This record gives sequence, structure tokens and C-alpha cells, in this order.
Amino acid sequence: MSEEPAEDVKPKLNLTVNYEGQTITVKVRANTNFTKIFQAAEKKFGKEPGTFKFRAEDQRLRPEQTPAEVGLEDGDQIDAYLEQLGGGSCSWHQIHVSIISLGFSL
Repeated sequence: MSEEPAEDVKPKLNLTVNYEGQTITVKVRANTNFTKIFQAAEKKFGKEPGTFKFRAEDQRLRPEQTPAEVGLEDGDQIDAYLEQLGGGSCSWHQIHVSIISLGFSL
């Protein structure tokens, strides 16, 4: 009797993380939390933990989610980006007052 090898019920996915043209490829199971992927990317790109925000297929990824939950497949790409903080809005009134204070007229 020969035994057939058991089928791997949890195949690994190759996911590419992209940051400003630099990439890292990680091999993970579909049920692995993104936390591990995020930590590997931040280390590879020389950033402090929690620096990046991540998106894939037009959705923001959360650390507690998994590739399976968001529908990622082998070969998919995750984009890493720095979240912009601050930079509030500027109203027409602020612009108008600034122009007048500089001696210009509208």
C-alpha cells in the first residue's frame, strides 16, 4: 500500500508589498493576520512599526484581517503608504483676508 501525500489545505500565497517603487514579496498562508506582513514590510523599508497604512484592491487593510477575508489571491499586490496628518482646509475667506493684508485687491 502506498500512501498519497496529503493535499495542503492551507496553500501559501505570494503577496508583493509595494512602497514608492520598492517591493518585498512575502509568502504567507491565506489565514495569516496582516500584522506579520505589515511588520515585515516596515522592517524591510526601514520604517518604525505603525508608520505605514496598507491598501489592496481599493480597500484599506487592518492588521487583524487576513488575505482570505479580503479576497487576496496568489500574486496580488499590497500598497504601503505614509498617512498624511494635518494639512487642514483653507477657506475662501482666509485667502481673501490674506490677499487684502498683502495690499492686493480683488
